[in-house]
Amino acid sequence: MSYIQAGNDMAGNPVNLFYQDWGQGQPVVLIHGWPLSHEMWDYQMAELPKYGVRCIAYDRRGFGKSSKPWNEYDYDTLADDLKAVLDELNLENVTLVGFSMGGGEVARYMSRHGGARVAKAVLISAVTPYLLKTDDNPTGVDQIVFDDMLEGMQKDRADFLQTFGKTFYGVNLLSHPVSQAHLDGDFARTYSASPNATVECAKSFSSTDFRADLKHFNVPTLIIHGDDDKTVPIKASGEQTAKMLPDAQYTVYEGAPHGLFVTEKDRLTSDLVAFVEEPGPAPTMRSV
Repeated sequence: MSYIQAGNDMAGNPVNLFYQDWGQGQPVVLIHGWPLSHEMWDYQMAELPKYGVRCIAYDRRGFGKSSKPWNEYDYDTLADDLKAVLDELNLENVTLVGFSMGGGEVARYMSRHGGARVAKAVLISAVTPYLLKTDDNPTGVDQIVFDDMLEGMQKDRADFLQTFGKTFYGVNLLSHPVSQAHLDGDFARTYSASPNATVECAKSFSSTDFRADLKHFNVPTLIIHGDDDKTVPIKASGEQTAKMLPDAQYTVYEGAPHGLFVTEKDRLTSDLVAFVEEPGPAPTMRSV
């Protein structure tokens, strides 16, 4: 198995990040969402190399096959982990693709590390620019929603993760966009994560303000969001990010839930390939 050492934890133990590196061509780094692992990108990892794309996906610390330190799940640390991946693999002209919580890593990397090695950025169902509702962020999500999430994780993590997984993909009595087998696979992935990392990362993505970070985006950027996203509501995230990045391409997937990397997998692959192959600055595009 392939690992990159991203420094040491507070106890002096090495933090090793597991990664997959498939295909040849223009490098794309896929950053997974919470509370999954790099395996959420299985379909994209299998398809994108067919189009001359080199795909790298890694497990965030605390998740998947990566080290599971007790603490340090703030976005500065997570952005430094991303830098370690890019530096160790000596990647250049990278397209960073961040899903949900992973969009925060992209944003913090662009500001904290000046977008080094990055040619393009993609934010999919991302938590940017600021998910929490405050006096100066009225479109955000009420704190009580996140408090209930934390309470659910601490009371019965297994039940919380199974319920969360259904909302993630828009599963209900009338709609089954993913199979039970897929939900079972996701549960296995999420339940194998560090319980403390799961809680601490939820605190990070729900309370971190990325509005200043977005000012450092100086590369062509693609924003993709589903307008039926119940996990990261589009009005609190995708719409606000698009307003702050007016030169970005903004594509709304009508009727798509949060987990559109599965429910809209073919369209997403097509959009990613087109964006990676786009020469020069990307034109503004808004589809509804």
